[in-house]
Amino acid sequence: MTERANTTLLSKRLWIDGKPVEASSGRQIACVNPATGQVWAHVDEADANDVDRAVEAAARAFPAWRRTEPATRGRLLWRLAELIDRDAERLIRLESTDNGKAVRESGGEIRGAADYLRYYAGLADKVYGQNIDTRRGTVMFTYREPYGVVGAITPWNSPFYMAVRKLAPALAAGNTIVIKPAEHTPVTALELAELTAEAGFPAGLVNVVPGFGEVAGVALTTHPGVRKIVFTGESATGVAITRASADNITPLSFELGGKAPHIVFADADLDAAAISAVNGGYGAAGQSCTAGSRIFVERRACDEFTQRYLELVRSLRVGDPLDPATQVGSITHAEQFGKVSKYVSVGRDEGAEVLVGGDRYNGPPLSLGLFYQPTVFGNTDPGMRIAQDEIFGPVSMIIPFDDDDEVLAASNSVRYGLTAGLWTRDLARAHRFARELEAGMVWVNTFRTVHSSLPYGGFKASGYGREDGIEGLLWYTHTKSVMIDIEPETRPDLFGFRNPA
Repeated sequence: MTERANTTLLSKRLWIDGKPVEASSGRQIACVNPATGQVWAHVDEADANDVDRAVEAAARAFPAWRRTEPATRGRLLWRLAELIDRDAERLIRLESTDNGKAVRESGGEIRGAADYLRYYAGLADKVYGQNIDTRRGTVMFTYREPYGVVGAITPWNSPFYMAVRKLAPALAAGNTIVIKPAEHTPVTALELAELTAEAGFPAGLVNVVPGFGEVAGVALTTHPGVRKIVFTGESATGVAITRASADNITPLSFELGGKAPHIVFADADLDAAAISAVNGGYGAAGQSCTAGSRIFVERRACDEFTQRYLELVRSLRVGDPLDPATQVGSITHAEQFGKVSKYVSVGRDEGAEVLVGGDRYNGPPLSLGLFYQPTVFGNTDPGMRIAQDEIFGPVSMIIPFDDDDEVLAASNSVRYGLTAGLWTRDLARAHRFARELEAGMVWVNTFRTVHSSLPYGGFKASGYGREDGIEGLLWYTHTKSVMIDIEPETRPDLFGFRNPA
């Protein structure tokens, strides 16, 4: 946090009521490029006054937006997707500079965000109620109605995509939105807001208030004008938001932490499984709730799989996120880097063996940034902290198992239940595990693959509610029931009154 700086670096205001707005306090957030350690942008820091202005603007815009023809909403979302396609290369570089993700991954997310908008553009006019035909003389039906102002808190690991993931269904359903991006990575959410103005979105529809969780986040989650809160991030923050929102009884949707099992049976295609496990564990430098960090391998195939897996991990190209050849970029911020380092030390203290990695990079250029070596633990017990806690970094562990019941129990032993994956050619086993794994998303013979039409969300401490698909749209609406009496003369009156002649 700094006082407003006179600098030639990239500078961004808040976005409120369709235009850039100076923060009330005059303070700014210094955005640090995690690959170089250098400040590259300054973004205005929102406080409670700014959040209040944003919510008021969204509330003013809501009545007209909810009455806007759904097809018109869809056309605006489609236009926004076209603008993202137009500016994709610039947005990709901004995203990777802000959060350290390799451009090959940021590219997929930015272009995927445009496709995501097109999906919800097509769903905007497909929000249906129900006709309930069970009582003579009445017409009974339901509406699906928007909540009003949606408060969206987005994470730092995929800033642009996660902002779009909230914005698209919220607006398609007829809500307005106030987005608080993570203080570590606020730039591209503001870029998104600017594109909504160019696309022709009405003023006040989309508002972006970067700031710190304990100030702007609390102000948003406790604001009486916010009618729905959506959040992606760690489970502890989800608990804090639940408490903060309790006084207003604000409806919530959460996608929280994960500790995914990635199960490999001896009958699997071990080459494909090893590649998928590396992709699933080290994409985004492991900073993903879906990361398959617990790799359970059937014992009779464990040595063969481990050899292939370690070769792949050792071959990963770690480096400048803006280099197209880079496969693994940097950790996004110093606090997270420290957390990863701490858990590697915990693993060693617990008796796990570091098979690959286990330290930060020494020597320039990687030592100038927050780069951690892709790390693999062996000799790991499922009950160890490194196998129970979400590390959120480039750290995985290989755990052998002997039978189906054993690995099911170990997989379900954590407090999380977001995603899970398994590799097997046995169809019956695949169906059994898909049923019995305690996870909202189960992948068989693939991993870390999502689609706009498939609902995504977690069990247990991984949250509730769903994103994506028609179900994701419905979580931005609530149900109103209507009953119309069309034969009032046939209706008995319990108190003896009669309609006048």
